[in-house]
Amino acid sequence: MPKPKRTPGLPTREQILDFIVSSDVPAGKREIARAFGLIAQDKIGLKALLKDMADEGLIDSAPGRAFHKMGGLPKVTVLRIVDVDDSGNVWAVPERWDADAPAPRLRVRERKRGALGVGDRVLARTEEAGQGWIAHPMKQLARGEELVLGVLHDEGGKLWLQGVEKKERHQFLVSDAGGAGPGDLVLAEKAGRPPRITVRVTERLGDPFAPRSFSLIAIHKLGIPNVFSPETLEEAVRVAKTPLGAATPAPSGAGEREDLRHLPIVAIDPADARDHDDAVWAARDDDPANDGGWKAIVAIADVSFYVRPGSELDREARRRGNSVYFPDRVVPMLPEELSADMCSLKQDVDRGALVCHLQVAKNGTLKGWHFTRAIVRIAANIAYEEAQAAIDGEIEHPLTETALKPLWACWKALYKAREKREPLDLDLPERRVVLDEKGRILSVAPRERLDAHKLIEDYMIAANVAAAKALEAKKAPVMYRVHEPPSREKLVALKEYLKTFGVEFALGQVVRPGTFNHILDRIGEADFRPQVMEQVLRTQTQAYYAPINHGHFGLALGSYGHFTSPIRRYADLLVHRALVGAYHLGVGGLTEGEAASMEKIGESISMLERRAMEAERDTIDRYVAAFLSERVGQVVDARITGVANFGFFATVEGIGGDGLMPVRDIGGEYFRYDEVGRRLVGDDSGTEYASGQRLQLRLAEANPVSGALRFEMVDGKGARPERESRPGRVIKRRGRPANIRHQGRKR
Repeated sequence: MPKPKRTPGLPTREQILDFIVSSDVPAGKREIARAFGLIAQDKIGLKALLKDMADEGLIDSAPGRAFHKMGGLPKVTVLRIVDVDDSGNVWAVPERWDADAPAPRLRVRERKRGALGVGDRVLARTEEAGQGWIAHPMKQLARGEELVLGVLHDEGGKLWLQGVEKKERHQFLVSDAGGAGPGDLVLAEKAGRPPRITVRVTERLGDPFAPRSFSLIAIHKLGIPNVFSPETLEEAVRVAKTPLGAATPAPSGAGEREDLRHLPIVAIDPADARDHDDAVWAARDDDPANDGGWKAIVAIADVSFYVRPGSELDREARRRGNSVYFPDRVVPMLPEELSADMCSLKQDVDRGALVCHLQVAKNGTLKGWHFTRAIVRIAANIAYEEAQAAIDGEIEHPLTETALKPLWACWKALYKAREKREPLDLDLPERRVVLDEKGRILSVAPRERLDAHKLIEDYMIAANVAAAKALEAKKAPVMYRVHEPPSREKLVALKEYLKTFGVEFALGQVVRPGTFNHILDRIGEADFRPQVMEQVLRTQTQAYYAPINHGHFGLALGSYGHFTSPIRRYADLLVHRALVGAYHLGVGGLTEGEAASMEKIGESISMLERRAMEAERDTIDRYVAAFLSERVGQVVDARITGVANFGFFATVEGIGGDGLMPVRDIGGEYFRYDEVGRRLVGDDSGTEYASGQRLQLRLAEANPVSGALRFEMVDGKGARPERESRPGRVIKRRGRPANIRHQGRKR
């Protein structure tokens, strides 16, 4: 389209750019017109010229209709604090950045030292100084976690925002849509006071019903950092080129690496694994002192060699705490140059590894261990299903005899020791969402639990135990993975709950993980087994990271530290650094400052782990709701997962997703809530609805944005299940629970 001719009164593009860059105040159309003395008839031409400059990529508009040079910063803008360095300097990045160039980092001049922390948001005046930028805070804004994430819709000619939270019932009037429209998923900032609270859109995120938006909702809702700074990316590229150092058959000094490239070490992972941070090998031990035993190797990517304490990579990894895994993407703890390349143990390429050498007795106990830095060359990256099929003789694999069979033989010994230890064993389903290449949902189903999964899990547990005990022996700091025993209050609640099923539970006994396993063994395959398992799970405490050892109750272990996943967990990176220092393995050891801050770091990464778990769980719920949205109106097999005085929650069998069945919609009679038995009982019919009960419900609603489901009774009538004879007033549940074991990630 031809450009409009410039009238004599209009400034040139260069003059406008010079003014925008040099102006001490935000430069909107009014300020530009005033600066160049434009009269009324010139302002129409100015508007067209500014639009042309925006289309040409010369300028961009900021909130408030001020302009700034494309790739530059507005004079006044919203910043997010991303780092407070060891010198107390506060650093921020623009909350919104649409340019192709990397977003700049600004040093914040605080009015009061220590007033701002990571995650805080400020409205600030920006100033370019030398080669960098300075920010002068004007006003502190609500933190990112307090922003409203929701979908816009038009009602009565006005825009309203509906939050994505399942419990969010309130709608907010939109005072400034920021260019977004009905149907858009947006981030918005609250303004005003109750009852007149409005929202201003700060960022448009796109179509909320697009499958790849579901993880984006969780990322923005929980404030998960998902963009690396230019400095971090540049450092990743640079350190990835660092030479690994000399390789010898048996390293004799710091900086040398053990050469293990001759061993058929294999990495067994999910078929869709995006990174490979662990690999294993085993063989019969020829040491006479370990008669009938095994020697094994657990090789872990040597992340500490590349990510040094105090570096940009280290600061960013600590800020993230862990990688977050979604069905459609990973938000990694480390840039892909490391996480998916140099620190990923890929087949047929040399990689640096921190290696745990294990000596396993024939009864499966650990007789000895030591740690080295090594160079490994993985013989194969094998999927769990492929490894299992090879062992079962269903397919031929070139490494079956040399690598897989010795691994399975050693694992059988480890598994015997595990069974004797009696760790907590709950059969809990984990849903797997399968997507096509466009991100559309193909299926949602429980993950299959194979011996291959158990094998890798037990090798990882053995290495984690060895790492903790090795550091204890060296009197070095340990970041423990702590899981404390259940509190007495929770055990009392479990006792009362089990009593409703006629199951006795003595409080005076010493409670071990096996205690709960024995309860489930006594119940057998009773219809109420799933709800008892869920109650046992709720009885457990939440695991956390700390430098003080309280043992790992669930695994029945006295000392336990995460060592096996430094690509995706900061706790493991700290354990690696401690081992490097304790065994004098060269650069990248734990610093005195880190050792002194272990408690504080443990609290932080424990919190970040909980955030990641919430994000992953919420995203799966959204995918499940999207998958079920095509079945709205259909009758589905469901199971009650929880009961309250206002109704019961149910999940679709074999798929998941939680939905509410309000008590007002259950039937025509009054239902009383039995708090101890956690059931609703009809006054007239005696019909009961209890946790764990199976029944058919009609799916009335499935909301992919919130992840919420809503059910209706079939034909508007409550179910009339048969009763079974046992202590307490209960319902006979038809069918049996699926034989699904919980399959978490490698521990």
